[in-house]
Amino acid sequence: MRWMAALAGTAVVAASVTMAVAQAAPPAKGAVAVTLPLSPKSLLPEAFSGWVSDEAPKALADAAQADPANAAALEEYSFTGGASAAYKRDGQTLTLRALHFQDSSGAYGAYSFYRQNGWPKEDIGAGATSNHNRVLFWKGSTVIDATFSHIEPMSAGELRELAARLPVPAGTRALMPPLLANLPQTRLDGQTTHYAEGPAGYTGAGGVLPAELVGFDRGAEAVTANYSLSSGPATLTIIDYPTPQMAEAMEPRIRAYIQAGSQAQPAWPQPLKDSDLASLEVRRSGPLVILVSGDAIPDESHKLLESVHYSADFTNLPAVGGDTEVSKTGKLLMGIAALVIIGGSAALLLGFFLGGGRALYRIARGKPASSLFDEEFIRIDLRERPVELAESQPDGIDKPHPKG
Repeated sequence: MRWMAALAGTAVVAASVTMAVAQAAPPAKGAVAVTLPLSPKSLLPEAFSGWVSDEAPKALADAAQADPANAAALEEYSFTGGASAAYKRDGQTLTLRALHFQDSSGAYGAYSFYRQNGWPKEDIGAGATSNHNRVLFWKGSTVIDATFSHIEPMSAGELRELAARLPVPAGTRALMPPLLANLPQTRLDGQTTHYAEGPAGYTGAGGVLPAELVGFDRGAEAVTANYSLSSGPATLTIIDYPTPQMAEAMEPRIRAYIQAGSQAQPAWPQPLKDSDLASLEVRRSGPLVILVSGDAIPDESHKLLESVHYSADFTNLPAVGGDTEVSKTGKLLMGIAALVIIGGSAALLLGFFLGGGRALYRIARGKPASSLFDEEFIRIDLRERPVELAESQPDGIDKPHPKG
């Protein structure tokens, strides 16, 4: 039984230590995760699928070097570094530019920023599109911009081979923007979604509202998408604010701006000017402010607007590769449970082996299984001797004389 107790105690101590280490592992609240830029060779190889680069991939240290015209937008999407390389094969050329971001949300935002509405979809990475000889796709936290001198039937397969080599982030950094889950899927034009984390990305992707009215300086995020309704096209804009109170304060400002029409300051952007005034409508749901614009009739626009509803317990979009923090915690708890079960089972088996073996050994020697009634000990009788015993002693032994 002592062996059983010792092993069970060891298992409990091991589980406690493991839990303590696991609880100490996460960073302190409010800590900011730092993502180091990857080396150029980890983003772009020197050769693949017959394409060979005369020089090693060139590092793109900052956003201004990666894309001077759109450096501000790349910084809003948390650009961390990149690489560029030129390849040759059989007289043809291929230019690749890899842009790496802190997480998958930033990579998707940059991809949606560069992708223009109407570009056909390609099957390469998590999302891909093309425009003549240019192919754009993203996977994990990396965006690849490829320009071919001549597109061939095998070009998509060659880029899929490249995509398979790209690093994939783990944990929460692999999650898509949660705001995308609020977009209604019915009649959605899939190649028209644009996600913005700042004014440069929002304006550059054709945002409906003036960027200063959205409130990106207050931590807002925005997504726009086009819908093909039966009465005409419509554009849905969803702005996500950090708190419902902030959204409640911003909704009247946006509503007043829409109602001001030609008198609005700043002046209406072109997407609002091209919209049917009767179809423009604004509403709020939790921390979301929703705006519908376009040429659809008011009934259909209102129905599209009402289909957006914020739910505090909606599920994030699935991660693109890697384990989430929830799955890691589950694996840790399963490991602790397995350790306790194995330790307890070993203690029981060892107890039965030692205790049962000793009992069998005693039985084989003709003794009881238990040693509680053994008389194998030397005993000393220290009780007082009775008088009758003293008087019956043989002659020659002195007897006590009575006093007096």
